[in-house]
Amino acid sequence: QEQLVESGGGLVQPGGSLRLSCVGSRITFILYHMDWYRQAPGKERELVAEISNGGNTNYQDSVKGRFTISRDNAENTVYLQMNSLKPEDTAVYYCHARFSKLEYWGQGTQVTVSS
Repeated sequence: QEQLVESGGGLVQPGGSLRLSCVGSRITFILYHMDWYRQAPGKERELVAEISNGGNTNYQDSVKGRFTISRDNAENTVYLQMNSLKPEDTAVYYCHARFSKLEYWGQGTQVTVSS
């Protein structure tokens, strides 16, 4: 069964860093466009960052210069390096893979930014 599994979330102080990982299994990872979304309590899920199968990236304005998305196709993994974290970055972060009409979601990992 195809799946995405995220890891790396946790509690961090404002200004700190975290690196999220998402491993894809049973998918031809190299073909997939990969995204990171987040959903804060009471808010809609929003796109944070995306990386194409060719390595092109795009970011939500609020995270530009602080977050970096990358992928390692040999390891079937996409990363989200998050620096200079702010309390407003607190959310559940989800990995998403899409190719043609196929798409998959991970189960989410909680990121809490608080002192």
